Amino acid sequence: MKEVKLEVIGPEPPCMRCQAVKKTVEKVAEKLKQVGVIVNIERVNIMSKDVIQKYGVLVSPAIAINDTVKVMGRIPKQEELEKMVMEAAK
Repeated sequence: MKEVKLEVIGPEPPCMRCQAVKKTVEKVAEKLKQVGVIVNIERVNIMSKDVIQKYGVLVSPAIAINDTVKVMGRIPKQEELEKMVMEAAK
């Protein structure tokens, strides 16, 4: 089993777009679990000083995979996100 850390970066409480991203992320995690990839999902607050210092993200929603921002300011398609996670799992 391979593990991937995926962070959904957005405001607290989450906006509609952040909620849509989280649903997409959960679908991807469920699908990839069947092929042996564990996706550990975390929600992080974009307004947190630590998050700003770590990622420099100012536009939500954003997605960081294994501590690298991969998507910012948009909702990725499920297939696109699967590809990114599989790439990170290698």
